[in-house]
Amino acid sequence: MCGIAGLYMKTDALQEELGLMLARMLEQLSDRGPDSAGVAFYRDPAPDGWCKVSLHSPAEQPDWKRLAIQLAQGFGGASPPQVRASHATVTIAADAEEAERWLSEMHPELTLMSTGSSIEIYKEAGQPRDFVQRFALHELGGSHALGHTRMATESRVTTDHSHPFSTGLDLCLVHNGSLSNHNRLRRELRRPGIRFRTDSDTEVAAGYLTWRLHEGATLEQALEGCLEDLDGFYTFAVGTADGFAVLRDPIACKPAVMAETEDWVAIASEYRAIATLPGAEEAVNWEPEPGHVYSWGRTLVA
Repeated sequence: MCGIAGLYMKTDALQEELGLMLARMLEQLSDRGPDSAGVAFYRDPAPDGWCKVSLHSPAEQPDWKRLAIQLAQGFGGASPPQVRASHATVTIAADAEEAERWLSEMHPELTLMSTGSSIEIYKEAGQPRDFVQRFALHELGGSHALGHTRMATESRVTTDHSHPFSTGLDLCLVHNGSLSNHNRLRRELRRPGIRFRTDSDTEVAAGYLTWRLHEGATLEQALEGCLEDLDGFYTFAVGTADGFAVLRDPIACKPAVMAETEDWVAIASEYRAIATLPGAEEAVNWEPEPGHVYSWGRTLVA
């Protein structure tokens, strides 16, 4: 099962409503994935020379303000933490590697959900409808976002095992399906330095894309490589700082529908999620072709 939702705003007109629109889509897909939900928003880019990190804490009352003060003292600048339920996003006057290393050494109790210039990831176990309310998604704007509702079949029901997975700067992936060769690929990808936190096959797919991009491939080339190197069945939706892309495996047994208007492009596992969007009745709708990369963004697959 599992449900995928994605939105890319082609104009500025509806960017403030991105969170509300994605929340409605996730609510429609709750029955497809009752175990957990997660989102990746691309919004409020960090200034040059700064990075943005999204963090999860298992503590009941984490001291996010103290963390921000420590970061400001250590790096010369940090924004006030933007707290949502068990997560917080902080912008730091440091490059991503420095920030990641410091957080790993000084706060190993925190989980780094994402790092980059504009990405923010929030995810948690539990009913998607509860997640939408708890994380107040309707308050979030942005240029584009991906969401996922999970029915766990291949790994545990935890926050870490929930989608989206991020394995590179501003890169995330959500997945409906199952990979059969993920254990072998995980071992191979660790050799060039790709790091994994879970045993999820989806995190391996994200790591594969990160590796291909590091090797110089465009996102389109990296996704086309999935058709050769990933065994299984899948619908992938991949986010970057510039936009998002969609790929279905050559058999395409997992459901997916896309729609486009003058204002937005959307992907969903079922049309009922797209039907909630403004202007949906005038959208061009289609089912993505097997083995074909679809992408929207400024420089996504140049």
